[in-house]
Amino acid sequence: MPDWILNKLFSLKEQVVVVTGGSGVLGGAMARGLALAGARVVVLGRNEARAGAVVADITANGGESIAVLADVSDRSQLEIARDVIIQRWGQIDILVNMAGGNIPAATITSDATIFDMPHAAFEEVVSLNLLGTLLPSQVFGKAMIEKNQPYGCIVNISSMSAIRVISRVVGYSAAKAGIDNFTRWLAVELAQKYGDGMRVNAIAPGFFIGEQNRDLLLNTDGSLTVRGQKIIEHTPAGRFGKPDELLSTLIWLCSSGSSFVNGVVVPVDGGFSIYSGV
Repeated sequence: MPDWILNKLFSLKEQVVVVTGGSGVLGGAMARGLALAGARVVVLGRNEARAGAVVADITANGGESIAVLADVSDRSQLEIARDVIIQRWGQIDILVNMAGGNIPAATITSDATIFDMPHAAFEEVVSLNLLGTLLPSQVFGKAMIEKNQPYGCIVNISSMSAIRVISRVVGYSAAKAGIDNFTRWLAVELAQKYGDGMRVNAIAPGFFIGEQNRDLLLNTDGSLTVRGQKIIEHTPAGRFGKPDELLSTLIWLCSSGSSFVNGVVVPVDGGFSIYSGV
């Protein structure tokens, strides 16, 4: 395939992308990958040092990037962030809702039951993930539609726990299932009201090693925990994912190469979601 065709389909040159949670392991990989595809990348997070480190990596490799501090559960902070970005680059074209995670209190341990979980913990983790996807979509999505020719792409981050029952993570699972539904709902809403230039899709990563799940999946010597072993046994690929393996799907969903793709949740999971274990 000629290079010009690939560039036309998958280049993100001069597109302004906001990556919430862009200072984490997966979010940082996404930010770096989007920059390599030509995007101007906003690394949005709460940790200034970690966000700055991602920006430094991007700029050292010839990309354009800035760090903007904001909490995705705080609309006023997001609105300030939006104004900073518009002032710097004049537009926002793509939003990747990577921010999220779990909290211990919303997890059912082996010696506890669902009846022991405080409802405030469930509420907190649902707010972190679901509200933390809704608010950036409202604030940055509105900036997309306010352009003369509405154009924009939102990519949400789902999870295997949204479609399969994964023990312990009850609050996180409910939140991610909500993100799947919100992805489909918002895709219809924006396309019908603002045209086919507005698209919303999601990626459902399989199991990747990050800050929050490392101790659940790996022992200190790098060997698999019992839970990690069960996951590998139910992953046909026989291993955990590597952060860079999310990039081709992300760039495809953000680019004109997927201009007729809307409202889908794409698994990147080594086959975990399709395997019965038998």
